[in-house]
Amino acid sequence: MALSLMDRMLPAPVGGGFRMEGWWIWCGSVVRGEDGRYHMFASRWPKWLPMHPGWLIRSEIVRAISDTPEGPYTYAETVLPARGAEYWDGRSTHNPHIIRSGDKFLLYYMGSTHPFAEAEPGETIEMEDCRVIAARANKRVGLAVADSVLGPWKRMDDPILPVRPGRFDSYLTSNPAPCVRDDGSMLLIYKARRYEGHTYGKMTLGAAEADEAEGLYRVVSEQPLFPPEVHVEDPFIWRSGQGYAMIAKDMEGHLCGEKHGGILAVSDNGRNWRLADAQKAYSRKVLWDDGQERIMGSFERPFLLFQDGRPTHMFAAVADGPGGFREAQNTWNMVIPLLTDDQDGFSGEG
Repeated sequence: MALSLMDRMLPAPVGGGFRMEGWWIWCGSVVRGEDGRYHMFASRWPKWLPMHPGWLIRSEIVRAISDTPEGPYTYAETVLPARGAEYWDGRSTHNPHIIRSGDKFLLYYMGSTHPFAEAEPGETIEMEDCRVIAARANKRVGLAVADSVLGPWKRMDDPILPVRPGRFDSYLTSNPAPCVRDDGSMLLIYKARRYEGHTYGKMTLGAAEADEAEGLYRVVSEQPLFPPEVHVEDPFIWRSGQGYAMIAKDMEGHLCGEKHGGILAVSDNGRNWRLADAQKAYSRKVLWDDGQERIMGSFERPFLLFQDGRPTHMFAAVADGPGGFREAQNTWNMVIPLLTDDQDGFSGEG
């Protein structure tokens, strides 16, 4: 019998992953570079801002490096900095998802902007702040491309997934989860919300396709991938022996039995998805290599590192505290090594 993802998890190294003093760290995504080292693309924003909603107005995507997948990772550079309110992604870049396709490195991400003055240390930033309101409504999925993991990165002038009036993604698009098919075409799962009156509706997931990474992305269905009662976000997808598989965060715990635990879904074609029979994919309860088991305040943005067609490590953005963004004192990107034998059902690339 094939092992589930949870069955494959080994103790997490306490000193592994990526963290930075004075910064909120989130959204870890890892690729092995042409230099043989491991490069994590992550989100960060300064701690003088609240963790939430500070990311909406000041997040930037950075690159950190390590000689091993476990880390620790060391900051190397800011990859997608702020570039001005006139750009669609000019104020905030977030949700990085790095993949290598042939001789190209593809960095999918969420960008946003707002037309107001930048926040400064000492200001109080709440959800009602005009900058936060505008930045949330301007969230869009974009793509940057480079020939080397070291860059330079070519950022697109426009998002690859704009909003569509009157559709389930009329308010925002974010949380990109790409997958390269054998023919070089792309499948892209993303989070969406629609306008409901003067505010936004529930989170849903959509699917888009493109003939090539830098081509035109077409939304493949006018209905979300799951009905409203399947309330999930933070998707990660990969090709499996049976088609495609997805892990995602169970927002309410009604599906996997744990709030903010992970569900597993499967698809034959990438368009039609169903929950797997064994629905639970991961838990906020983590066993560390110091022998301690801890329930993380947050455990989000799951990412699987595939090497030689097998998932070898799981990364997640985590927070301390009792739960909830506003209760966290520290956030970082952690890593969980995975058993790599008996890979039936887990073959494929991210």
